[in-house]
Amino acid sequence: MLPSPTRPPRARTALLVAALLGLVVGLLPALTAPAGAASPADRAAPRVAAAAAGTFRNPLNTGPDPFMTQWKGNYYLTTTQGNSIRMWRSPSLGTLLTAAPVTVWTDTDPSRDRNIWAPEFYRFGDRWYMYYTADDGVDEHHRLYVLESEGDDPAGPYRFKSKLAPPNHANDFAIDAGILQLNGRLYLAYSGINQYQHNGLNIAPMSNPYTVSGNAVALNGAGGCPEVREGPEFLYRNGRVWMTYSACDTGKPDYQVWMMSMPLDADPLVPGNWRQHQGAVFSRADDRGVFGPGHHAFFRSPDGTEDWIVHHAKSTSVNTYSNRTTRAQKFTWRADGSPDFGRPLAMGATQNLPSGDPGSGNYWINDDGRSSGPGGVTYTGAWNSGSGCATQCFWGDDHWSDRAGATATFTFTGTRIVLLSVKDTGNGYAAISVDGGPEQRVDLHNAIRVGEAVQYTSPRLAQGSHTLRVRVTGEHNAQSGASFVSVDRAEVYVN
Repeated sequence: MLPSPTRPPRARTALLVAALLGLVVGLLPALTAPAGAASPADRAAPRVAAAAAGTFRNPLNTGPDPFMTQWKGNYYLTTTQGNSIRMWRSPSLGTLLTAAPVTVWTDTDPSRDRNIWAPEFYRFGDRWYMYYTADDGVDEHHRLYVLESEGDDPAGPYRFKSKLAPPNHANDFAIDAGILQLNGRLYLAYSGINQYQHNGLNIAPMSNPYTVSGNAVALNGAGGCPEVREGPEFLYRNGRVWMTYSACDTGKPDYQVWMMSMPLDADPLVPGNWRQHQGAVFSRADDRGVFGPGHHAFFRSPDGTEDWIVHHAKSTSVNTYSNRTTRAQKFTWRADGSPDFGRPLAMGATQNLPSGDPGSGNYWINDDGRSSGPGGVTYTGAWNSGSGCATQCFWGDDHWSDRAGATATFTFTGTRIVLLSVKDTGNGYAAISVDGGPEQRVDLHNAIRVGEAVQYTSPRLAQGSHTLRVRVTGEHNAQSGASFVSVDRAEVYVN
């Protein structure tokens, strides 16, 4: 590999180990795929198509703070979007990334129309209730609110129902509502002011899905950092309710998930009933390029046989609120009855779809020409290639160039293509075109280095053969130190 300003030289051993790790991670799903599925290296079109239909890769969404539910054959996903609540719907995890969002809520009330965070939605009776956090532009004014659907559809339309405020914290900072359902009763769990943290864990009783009926009690949750306990979520299994929550500031690479539990027949409003589990249960994996995994939720596979966690994480150890993307992976249960979330997987690691997921037929094209479906990539001009980006790149390798006029051209068969690659401090502008059409100028620069970033998503195309051309312009913005363009992989959508 030729060193460049964006890729400092590394020891040969480290490069070899990273490349091998990338290869092993990529091969594992093929080894465990259903009978008849092919490995990614097998280019026989019929067999790789079967393998591609049964796998997916993160990210699922470019936003943070995810919540996801299965309903009537579709996954429904929300993430923090800022000044509105948007929802993505898809029958397969493999197509969530390019699903068209639906805006399910905006607000004209100036007290709650800004900084809308962490929406979560639950079905009670024949209505859906959307819980969220919002303010008037001042962070300390964040409060909790709930919407009610007009019909039995998680995508709405919704109408404003009420503010959620325990009497003892009526005018206090509050974020991250999660609903505890226990013995026929509902409880509001959230992060807000208490004697332990400014962002501490609180639980209050509810008389219905939109009414808090009593004071909140504080829980003294442990964590790897002192400042934050937020995003409470619940699992019910093996005679216990498991409350997981995120600790540390979400901008830190050490943002992580901790856990408490109590018997299903205990009173959640008695702090002493909750037993703290020591140590983080889901945390950074430096060797996989995963930092700050947290603010999560749980969902079941379509056939109900598997448990999955959806969460956000970053691909950089820099303390930043940017570059948090939504990811999902399966988890299991230990012999003692507790959940085992394992370690967060590297961005782009190939995973089997949830059991019962119909699959998307999507496939990938790696920067070196390997593909799990029809197509490939060719280069003109001067390009560097190598495995220096290790776990930040798909299959542990990528191509990069700063030579104006150099091109990378993907050929593919489908309806849409997504380009993913490294954003970096020395990256510049790429000019991207589909089927020889007009070029779109795309800035690949970022203030911190992150891999597997979604750089470009094509418009929906007629089903058939197409080309995507990436041209190096040799130009960059004023903040960038160079004009490199990175090519890592493309995801091809067939539906």
